[in-house]
Amino acid sequence: MKILLLDTNHSLISEQLSAQGFELTEDFHSSYKQVIEKIKDFEGIIIRSRIPIDRHFLEEATHLKFIARVGAGMENIDVEFARKCGIILINSPEGNRDAVAEQVIGMLLVLMHRLFISAFEVKNGIWKREENRGDELSGKTVGLIGYGNMGKEVAKRFSGFGCNVIFYDILPDIGDEHATQVTLEELKTQADIVSLHVPITALTHHLINQDFIEGMAKPFYLVNTARGKNINTVHLIAGLESGKILGAALDVLEFEKASFENLEPNNPALDFLLTSEKVLVTPHIAGWTTQSKYKLAQVIVDKILAAFPAS
Repeated sequence: MKILLLDTNHSLISEQLSAQGFELTEDFHSSYKQVIEKIKDFEGIIIRSRIPIDRHFLEEATHLKFIARVGAGMENIDVEFARKCGIILINSPEGNRDAVAEQVIGMLLVLMHRLFISAFEVKNGIWKREENRGDELSGKTVGLIGYGNMGKEVAKRFSGFGCNVIFYDILPDIGDEHATQVTLEELKTQADIVSLHVPITALTHHLINQDFIEGMAKPFYLVNTARGKNINTVHLIAGLESGKILGAALDVLEFEKASFENLEPNNPALDFLLTSEKVLVTPHIAGWTTQSKYKLAQVIVDKILAAFPAS
């Protein structure tokens, strides 16, 4: 089977699949058009986010048997059409769920205990104690939106901090010992912290908007390690300015380009986020650790070999 690798990943993918008899070709630089011209020669592709796998791409990929995305989100792929074509879709959310869960906790601790701000002040000769009094996680109710691989791992961590963890998900009856399933309205009534763990779909685009923010019973902290477009940034800023949102920890932004490699320039809303003491922003790295790079790749290899056993 001939496989085309379109993004750089851990070398174990090439090493292990080659050892099982797969023929791998690396192409990390060709444009969408250039890839289209040769995709008919391949039966599998392994991607991250560089090239969109849209309907036109799939119509040209006449021999394609599988698409493997090293990561969780599949929005870069026309999933519905790919399935109609009989193409197997593979992803690896199991590989970076620990990394994401740790970053959710880490960002909240930095934000709520003013760690970045106070450390920066001390380095600049400013010693403030009362002004940097923190806010504890313990005793707070955490509302998770989405309870898949990421949500479940995040719930485990919050439980260890003495939090009451609840969640909303479109799937029924998936609660466990770490979190209790509730309706979205119940979550909005109870939560002190809201953390997003959903893909980007028609249902979740701008899920956090003015109506959601105003519908929250209490001022709350907001965490997003999912997708930037889950949040309406203009409405987020209004919530921060009004005090309804106490602080926001954002690993993803509405202004990211589709490849997640950089941001759209010249945006006043982005300028606000980057200068506000109530906001912590990181560059889409929640799932990126030394360990997750290995685990993401290994999950992909294992799933490919399970679907296409070496003869």
